[in-house]
Amino acid sequence: MSDSVLPQSLAEIRDEFLALDEPERLQLLLEFSQELPPVPAEYDGHPELCERVAECQSPVYIVVDVDADGIVAMHATAPPEAPTTRGFASILAQGITGLTADAVLAIPDDFPQSIGLTRAVSPLRIAGMTGMLLRAKRQVRQKRAA
Repeated sequence: MSDSVLPQSLAEIRDEFLALDEPERLQLLLEFSQELPPVPAEYDGHPELCERVAECQSPVYIVVDVDADGIVAMHATAPPEAPTTRGFASILAQGITGLTADAVLAIPDDFPQSIGLTRAVSPLRIAGMTGMLLRAKRQVRQKRAA
């Protein structure tokens, strides 16, 4: 993965994970799960306005807003009883929100594999995070074109 296209917000998160031993990385992921920002009122209780991430076993929904200046906000819901998935959603929501659409589209698709959790969590869970990222990027492309 190339650092030249990884936004600073996600590079800092990745570096925070990589600075830890594997058991501590899982603890950090749990901390991220507790920091998932709430969705705005317009989406709260309206999963039909969001996109289900089919790669996730847990019911995870995301929606991306792109404002008139091209600034992105990613919102996600994930159940508290799915802390790994919720942590991944939180990493992406926190790392993507505030970026330009171009910066989001430049995020390497393999970012989820770069944070040092591939041995600590199942490949299915990493695939879920990858699914969230790819859906977020697709939504950015669609909303920017609209």
